[in-house]
Amino acid sequence: MQDKVIESYFKKERDRQNNGIELIASENYPSMDVREAQASIFGSKYAEGYSGHRYYGGCENIDAVEDLAEQRAERLFDCRYANVQTHSGSQANFAAYIALLEKGDKVLSLFLNDGGHLTHGSPVSFSSHDYSFSHYPLGGDGRLDYKGIEERLDEVNPNLFLAGYSAYPYEIDFKRMREIIDKHNSHSSTHCDFMVDMAHIAGIVAARLCQNPCDYADIVTSTTHKTLRGPRGGLILTNREDLIRKIKSAVFPYSQGGPLEHVIAAKAICFAEALHPEFKEYVARLMENTKACADELSRLGCDSSGSENHLFLLNVLSSFGISGKEAQSKLEEVGITTNKNMIHGDTLSPALTSGIRIGFAASTTRGCTKIDAIKIARLIYRTLKCEDKEKIKEEVKEIVSRWKDVDTLSFPVLTD
Repeated sequence: MQDKVIESYFKKERDRQNNGIELIASENYPSMDVREAQASIFGSKYAEGYSGHRYYGGCENIDAVEDLAEQRAERLFDCRYANVQTHSGSQANFAAYIALLEKGDKVLSLFLNDGGHLTHGSPVSFSSHDYSFSHYPLGGDGRLDYKGIEERLDEVNPNLFLAGYSAYPYEIDFKRMREIIDKHNSHSSTHCDFMVDMAHIAGIVAARLCQNPCDYADIVTSTTHKTLRGPRGGLILTNREDLIRKIKSAVFPYSQGGPLEHVIAAKAICFAEALHPEFKEYVARLMENTKACADELSRLGCDSSGSENHLFLLNVLSSFGISGKEAQSKLEEVGITTNKNMIHGDTLSPALTSGIRIGFAASTTRGCTKIDAIKIARLIYRTLKCEDKEKIKEEVKEIVSRWKDVDTLSFPVLTD
């Protein structure tokens, strides 16, 4: 690389990722094939529009790859239509709202402090400016309260019910939600559609290790990184024929111009990787590792949520008397990366939080085992108990020394 300044930061970041334990639940490491696609010649091509209907010439190769990406996503998630053009999960949500709602329509989503997302009605997001959001809380046990959801539906009478969470550690019963919404629609004058943002659990859905929201929701949005282990990007899925044209026009030309065809090529590769049986084995290991770490922290006396998916929440205020911000900083000092996070019933501000969020998608990709996950739980405990920092750093290095290098990752694909 000619630009040595930028190259130096690439090297520093590569060293940081290789030498540390990545526990941020929304991060993962893609294969070198995915990374190669993102740096490919496809990044040079403008291709506004859709396959067979582009606004530019010379798109025959672009069309072929985008068609493949759509077909593989449809196969992976067992749905009728996939839009692979959205640049991010937030833009996928924006387009989904456009396809389903009129400006000012009512949406019912989870309280943000209980694990919702900014695009699910945060005051600082476009979503709350364009639509009227109301919220449902988690139950007293920190789990979804399906009876409470049913009651809130009747109270709010929304045009859209939104499920999908950025910090929810338990299984989600999409089938039951569909039944609740259908029951509500049977006696309501306002029809309520059902949308799922599965950004965090897309890989678990793809591995068939939880319910597939495409079987129940009118529209499903997602990212393609996180547990799906692909490039950073968005995805919209539906089984409703009448929504396909609306989704297409909501993405282009309403909210986006030229699609990122190099990223779409990378999405096509990641879908092929996720179709391979090895991917299901990876997700099973990921869930096992996450649960092992959460359970070990509970055994050590910490206030851990436990886990039924790829993440869990650790109440560091009740466990160690510190804020999530301080816990995040302490762990980063020894090479363990997490993020501060609000927890159910949090008494601290979003800038501080009472908890941290922990996930094993990235570490499992590099080769983390259940035994490693238990050791990591003990390292977290010792770090937050302010034990010997230098000794913990050495133990972190010893664990990651046995893992794969982030620049050598390769996964089998299923393309037939």
